[in-house]
Amino acid sequence: MSNRWLVVAVGIGLVVAAFTPLPERIAGWISGGSDTVAAQGCSPDAPKANLDFTLKDMNGKDVKLADLKGKVVLLNFWATWCAPCRMEIPWFVELQEKYRDKGFHVVGVSVDDPPEALTPFARQFKINYPLVVGQDREDVQNAFGPIYAVPTTVIIGRGGKVCVKHIGPVTKEQFESEIKALL
Repeated sequence: MSNRWLVVAVGIGLVVAAFTPLPERIAGWISGGSDTVAAQGCSPDAPKANLDFTLKDMNGKDVKLADLKGKVVLLNFWATWCAPCRMEIPWFVELQEKYRDKGFHVVGVSVDDPPEALTPFARQFKINYPLVVGQDREDVQNAFGPIYAVPTTVIIGRGGKVCVKHIGPVTKEQFESEIKALL
């Protein structure tokens, strides 16, 4: 893990712990801090997602986020060393398979791993969605963040709005409920 991420993670953890009462911290960890998107779909005042980025995938091919307009997109900022990220990945594989034909698409943005680390990781976890290199791409991270912790997951609705943002791990059931509400 890079020193930058370690410092940021420790700093955020200390700030959150200092200013958030214990019951709210526990509820946030369990729910992932999401609002009630599952019940209502995307809020009309949700911010517009910036999809005007082209990133390289782990094989060096271009992945244009703009090509995903009109789809429900789960954009997951993660790292290979992140235990909660590793926990969520099999769920994303399953959700990609289950909802792909309904216009759902997962993109994994590796925040600090080089491309050569992603290929064996993708093979090990049987990842069926694009893994793109977000290392040194502060522009992308800032467009959806800034990203201070991993995993951070953004769900973008068909209309191109950021409908959900989770900082930290979330249950598979919550992800699926939010995705289904937007399909």
